[in-house]
Amino acid sequence: MIAAMVKRVREILVFFVLAILSKAIGTKPHSRTRPPSESVSNECLSWRLAVEANNVRGWRTVPAHCLGYIETYMIGGQYEQDVNYIVQQIESYVTNLVMGGDGMDAWVLDIDDTCLSNIFYYKGKKYGCDPFDPSSFKAWAMKGACPAVPPVLGLFTKLVDSGFKVFLVTGRDEETLAPATIDNLHNQGFIGYEKLIFRNQSFKGKSAVVYKSEIRKQLMEQGYRIWGNVGDQWTDLQGECLGNRTFKLPNPMYCVP
Repeated sequence: MIAAMVKRVREILVFFVLAILSKAIGTKPHSRTRPPSESVSNECLSWRLAVEANNVRGWRTVPAHCLGYIETYMIGGQYEQDVNYIVQQIESYVTNLVMGGDGMDAWVLDIDDTCLSNIFYYKGKKYGCDPFDPSSFKAWAMKGACPAVPPVLGLFTKLVDSGFKVFLVTGRDEETLAPATIDNLHNQGFIGYEKLIFRNQSFKGKSAVVYKSEIRKQLMEQGYRIWGNVGDQWTDLQGECLGNRTFKLPNPMYCVP
């Protein structure tokens, strides 16, 4: 009993010292959002699953009461585990493919939150609870500071080393974001792709589905066999000329219509 009391006193003293130090340097002991209650977590889990299953469409922001849940999902380890699991499924599929040997076996990969992560940007936007701001995202993308999504970088490397032609297709604007995006990809290890395709003026005003469908159609008309198509948005994986298989990566922070 005495030992327990001593331990308790010691814990109180440690907490007291940490509180004093925190006040002295002007910081707070915890900077993360308060963890959501169990009922809120369950509701927000249902919302996220509905989003990933494409049963909730055209949503503009994450529900405000789900901020804590989405933050925990994105940086608490579950997001990384989900991406790893999906990439494992892709790699298993790749292992069983029989290539044509003519240099026309292709894969299509999206960039934002597929190859490159925007988690640091969206942290400042309350993980999607704030409305999308095109100007601030453009400023972020021009910094070229997006880290690679590690499992996707590994997948990309495996595809290139196996002889597939990898096409990176992005909704980023060619005129303003091409140089920064190219440098960002190369700095993160995405080297050896067949072509990097940006949205240009000919697709201005067209939806993501129309734009990416047309790009895939052009590739297939050139004779490429698209074995796989990977993206974090349903609009990456809808429309025409989808390829042999599509793979959806999780992204509960924003929706591209």
